[in-house]
Amino acid sequence: MKITINARLQKLALALVTTFIFFNNSALADTSWPQNEVGASAAGFSERGIANLDAAMEQIVADQDVAGMIWMLAKDGEVATFETAGLARVNDQTPMTKDTLFRIYSMTKPVTGVALMMLHEEGLWNFDDPVSKHIPEFENLKVLKSYDDDGNIELAPLERQPTMRELLNHSAGFGYGLGGSDPVNSAFRDQAVLASTDLDELVAKVAGIPLLSQPGEQYYYSVAVDLQGYIVQELSGQKFGDFLNERIFEPLGMSDSRFYVSDEDEYRFAEVHNWDEERNRLVQRPHRPDRPSYLDPNRMESGGGGLVSSTHDYARFLQMLVNEGELDGARILTPESVRIMRTNSLRDELDIGGGPDRPGRAGIGFGVDFAVIYDPELAETAQGPGTYYWSGAAGTWFWIDPSQDMFWLGMIQAQGQRRPGAANMRNVAIDLIYDALE
Repeated sequence: MKITINARLQKLALALVTTFIFFNNSALADTSWPQNEVGASAAGFSERGIANLDAAMEQIVADQDVAGMIWMLAKDGEVATFETAGLARVNDQTPMTKDTLFRIYSMTKPVTGVALMMLHEEGLWNFDDPVSKHIPEFENLKVLKSYDDDGNIELAPLERQPTMRELLNHSAGFGYGLGGSDPVNSAFRDQAVLASTDLDELVAKVAGIPLLSQPGEQYYYSVAVDLQGYIVQELSGQKFGDFLNERIFEPLGMSDSRFYVSDEDEYRFAEVHNWDEERNRLVQRPHRPDRPSYLDPNRMESGGGGLVSSTHDYARFLQMLVNEGELDGARILTPESVRIMRTNSLRDELDIGGGPDRPGRAGIGFGVDFAVIYDPELAETAQGPGTYYWSGAAGTWFWIDPSQDMFWLGMIQAQGQRRPGAANMRNVAIDLIYDALE
């Protein structure tokens, strides 16, 4: 009997050890940097300043400007604050946690830009290449010249082919369909370009829609980054998602980043909210019937806005950029490639949002899938020169200040109407962060 008991105990012990090893290994990505917060002073900030920052973000949630938020500030590779507040879903009162998953929408774009720059390092494309070299379907694009209220449109031939540089900084002339009542953006919506089943279908649809302007004439936020994802796919010979997994996500330990939410992770998935005037509170928005579900693993792999990610994962991506292309021994890009990405490449007459007959945002240009603050004084910001940033349609936002080796990451899920008098959380965070620097 004694021998039997010991054998059973040994088996039990082995099972416990095996279970521990399994869970420990499965959670490795989730417990890796940036989970360990060193605190304000160790990261180069005042304790009072970071306390004020945390309190301000908590108040924004308490005021119902957003249902929930995760925020992180890191400098010199040290995490000054990494906190959560509020709810991921109001309908079932699911709390926001550090492993919550988010639709990052257009924060997918910098990931796509990194992928494309990896192939640039391999000599597979150049900035002055015509886009049609890599997407032959675009050889005979036309340009919208004029239109009227009766539906009459006049097209013009291309004066020259748009270049890869223009594709990367949104000055190639493409539309998007996210706004605008012109025939180009209307065609994007009518043909459901962003709801295409795959990147091949998206390219085929875009090839039949004219450009909004001649290449290089204006900055217009566009479908360009979805086209970049297609080019990555074509040049690498891999599905776009497979390339991201193999070349970026796995080396960086980004286990939560993909184009859909798996069944086992659905409980971690935050929903989008907006302010309801009649009920005087935030409400959870229904899923869009015109777009594939995020639970569908066959969704189009949209390089412009399709990824789901976690705070942990995206922070690792940002720190790789802060480190000029490397994290924990995994080199993703050369320092030169990162510097190219964060350098304004719009022509001198243009700023972000600028065109022939309208001024852009002073002091802010565009690099490779990032906005770039080339003149903080003109941009009226405390952020340092060369700060680059972007955001997503549901409110996720980040910026990197290379002059301070610092990044900020805010994760929310909010879209549509906001509470009257809601705070500008982005400006609030910037002001408090730079006030807290020691």
